[in-house]
Amino acid sequence: MYAVRRHRPNIRRSQFHITHRSYASFAGRAAVRGVKWLVASGACVGSMKFVGNKIEETHNNVSNALSKPYDTLKYGVDGVTSRFNALRIQASEYSTSLRKRKDLAEQEVGAAVDNIAGLLVNRLLSATLSSFTDARGANTSELIGASAPSSFANEEVTPIVPQINSFLGVGGSGGDDDKDPGREMREKHKKVEEENRKLKEELSSAEEVKKESIKLLEENDDLKNSINSMKCESHKTESELRRELLKLQESYKRELDKMRNENEQLRYLVKNSNTRTAAVKKSIIDMYADVLDTLSDNDTSYCIQDHLPRIVVVGDQSAGKTSVLEMIVRARIFPRGHGEMMTRSPVQVTLGEGDRHTAQFGGAERIYDLSSEAELYELRREVERRMRKNLKNGETISSEVISLVVKGPGLHRMVLVDLPGIISTETSGMKPKTKEKLTEMCSKFMQNPNAIILCIQDGSIDAERSNVTNIVQSHDPKGKRTIFVLTKVDLAEQNMANPSRVKKILEGKLFPMKALGYYAVVTGRGPHDDSVETIRAYEEDFFSKSRLFRSGAFRASQMSTNNLSLAVSDCFWKMVRDSVEQQADNFKATRYNLEAEWRNTFAGLREMDRNDLFEKAKDEILDDISCLHKITPLEWESMLQDELWDKISPTVVDNIYLNAAECDSASNFNTKVDIALKDWTDDLLPQISIDVGWRTLFNQLNAIIFSKANKDRDTAELFLPLKKDILNEVEEQHKWQNNAQKRLSVIQKNALEDTAVTNKMQWDNSIAFMERILNERISLAKTDLDKCVGPSWHERWTGWKSRTPIENQCVATKNELERLLVADEFHSKNLENDELTTVRKNLQTQGVDVPYEIICTVWQKLYKLNFLKRALSSAQQCRKAFYHRNVACNAVECNDVVLFWRATRMLEITSNALRLQIMNTEAQRLEKEVKQYLEDLSHDEDKKKALITGKRVDLAEELRKVRGIQDRLETFIDELKREHS
Repeated sequence: MYAVRRHRPNIRRSQFHITHRSYASFAGRAAVRGVKWLVASGACVGSMKFVGNKIEETHNNVSNALSKPYDTLKYGVDGVTSRFNALRIQASEYSTSLRKRKDLAEQEVGAAVDNIAGLLVNRLLSATLSSFTDARGANTSELIGASAPSSFANEEVTPIVPQINSFLGVGGSGGDDDKDPGREMREKHKKVEEENRKLKEELSSAEEVKKESIKLLEENDDLKNSINSMKCESHKTESELRRELLKLQESYKRELDKMRNENEQLRYLVKNSNTRTAAVKKSIIDMYADVLDTLSDNDTSYCIQDHLPRIVVVGDQSAGKTSVLEMIVRARIFPRGHGEMMTRSPVQVTLGEGDRHTAQFGGAERIYDLSSEAELYELRREVERRMRKNLKNGETISSEVISLVVKGPGLHRMVLVDLPGIISTETSGMKPKTKEKLTEMCSKFMQNPNAIILCIQDGSIDAERSNVTNIVQSHDPKGKRTIFVLTKVDLAEQNMANPSRVKKILEGKLFPMKALGYYAVVTGRGPHDDSVETIRAYEEDFFSKSRLFRSGAFRASQMSTNNLSLAVSDCFWKMVRDSVEQQADNFKATRYNLEAEWRNTFAGLREMDRNDLFEKAKDEILDDISCLHKITPLEWESMLQDELWDKISPTVVDNIYLNAAECDSASNFNTKVDIALKDWTDDLLPQISIDVGWRTLFNQLNAIIFSKANKDRDTAELFLPLKKDILNEVEEQHKWQNNAQKRLSVIQKNALEDTAVTNKMQWDNSIAFMERILNERISLAKTDLDKCVGPSWHERWTGWKSRTPIENQCVATKNELERLLVADEFHSKNLENDELTTVRKNLQTQGVDVPYEIICTVWQKLYKLNFLKRALSSAQQCRKAFYHRNVACNAVECNDVVLFWRATRMLEITSNALRLQIMNTEAQRLEKEVKQYLEDLSHDEDKKKALITGKRVDLAEELRKVRGIQDRLETFIDELKREHS
């Protein structure tokens, strides 16, 4: 090799190295190419798997998000799903085909590597190194044939020469091109690249599908949000409608009860036309019940003593009080329960004779037919509802009395009060001190010296476990007004080992308490919920067969609820005749004292109770509301314009006009103004206008209602709480019409888009409006700047005032900045950094160290004042610019005047639209709402009492009640004497 180089020095050294290295590293290059292809194909397979997984994951997400598809997205989502399925199937097919091609390529590359590496590396290269110099330019087959042994070249090397030539790109006719493995691999590689290109196209289409699905999801979310907002609005509307429905139901219920009662009376009158006068006339027990009902509602602040007779039913819990009362009433009128407290409020039952067995609550119109099981069930539910309504603040019992009138054939006339049962222990569900409150409530009713005490004792338990007997004895130790009742005698007979105990109880020898009479009754058959007729039959049968009766434990007059009812009624009327006249005299004296107090305290004033005052206030308020229709259209529009401009002037002047005035040309000014006005009109202006109209309407209503409060000094202070409550309630309820805002937005947009000032009068009016606004703003800006710099020299000298250190800094800063404005009158809105530094250094040379924040604050106030003054000056010069805009002195060519013209035009159109809305719709709706609220308030006695109050009202109420009680008592006494005679 050295000799060849010496004799032929022009041989290129690189050629030798290229040929040597090409054949020497053929195996490595083939292996690397195969490995790269494998990596590429593996990456393609992995990417296909990743794409398939992503497509499947996207499909799952879309399927989950659209699990509850909406009708508007149904077809779109189905199309996306089908395209996803097709892509997933296609990706799976591509993955399978690439996996097969990968395996085939691995086999071919492995075989080529084994053949070429084994033959060339181990045999060919080691045998032919010495002959490379002479074989320059020769073909591969010639080179091998010349340098290798003949047997090796012919037998082993020749078959693979075309493969070597094809890999190295060397020409030759070593074999058939169709059997060239390198060419086949290149073709396969091209096919794989083509498939990868197609796959990328499919992936791009998948990305588009993904984008479409995301867009569909966003539309779905928007649709869900709109549906949720619609749901919220529907819930809000539903709650408002529910409140209105409840009010209507209450009013309709009152009317229905009234009509039902009138219908019953008319039906009864038609049926008994011969006794029409007797049916209309009140019975004596009804007269007495009216007196008691009035007394139960009476305010005791003036020490009116209620000593009228009643029958007070007391006893331990579950002793049978309510059952005894139902046996007397002859109907199951109270809620049923076993082992729990059912009576939670006193129930006053007035019994009287009647042709039909009916019940009616005091003050109500509905009459319940006690012969009907359905009406009995409704009556019990109403009693339970009223009891629970009386329980306030989580209390277990209530002292408010429920009044009930029961009439029927054979009922003994009397008034009974059923009280909650006395307990020994408070359970976990009761409020603390319930036991003490129960005892206090029973004592309050029993301490009436004319009250008849009906003491109920459970005969099925030991007498020593009774709590009620000691309480009754403490209020009536001599037993002059107590009647003792032993219940559940049938159970006592079954369980009692010593029958003599029952005899001792009924003879008054077992208990220390005394009584007018002792009675034994049976009020049921244990857990059986029988009717009153069944129980009465069972009671009669029991006493006819009773061992206690046959043994003489009690007499016949002491048995049965019928004897008990007769005895209680006789005792009640005896007590009434003995005490009612004395009570009438007491109320007469009370009336005289109250009238004397009125004459001394409120001389010359008309005596009016709460209902009279409410009616007067109602008429006055309705008259005031009608005055809204007397306000002229010009007055409405003037008030609306002033109110609206006060609301929008900061936006128009500070945010739109001042920002746009920084522009250096009229076109830029107009563009900036148009953009700002459009954004403002789209977002805020319509709602601000609606709020202004709403507030103006209620301001006028307030002014009208309270302006007349001083005219009638007698009732001015009394009516103020009522009027305030009505206004607050109506303000919360009254809502502006929903479609008014959309209409107003269109009107305002059209008004603000109109930039044509058509005549000189409009131009002059706009300039006058602009000058007035700018003068107001200049005044406000001066005031703001004066507050910043502190008191002036005159104020400090005459008012003994001084400036703070910050105010001194502001004064020095103001003086320095004024020099800057003198040098550059048309300075920009903001200071540059070098200007801030210069101003601060100048102040420091004066001995004043001012922070940058104070410099910027003073500059903003000073710049605003200077700008407003320049704008006012240019506005005055724009008066002659209507015909010739070129004479304008400012950069915006008097287009700021056009801006104020647009604002003026918008104000006029908006105020006109709001005025029409108020006069045609809102005022009438407001009047209707006030009338409805006053109507509801007339039936709410508690709220009327809270709103119309004072010593004058309370005294008038007491006088009215005492007069009513006295008149009813005198009428009752006259009727009682007539009946007795």
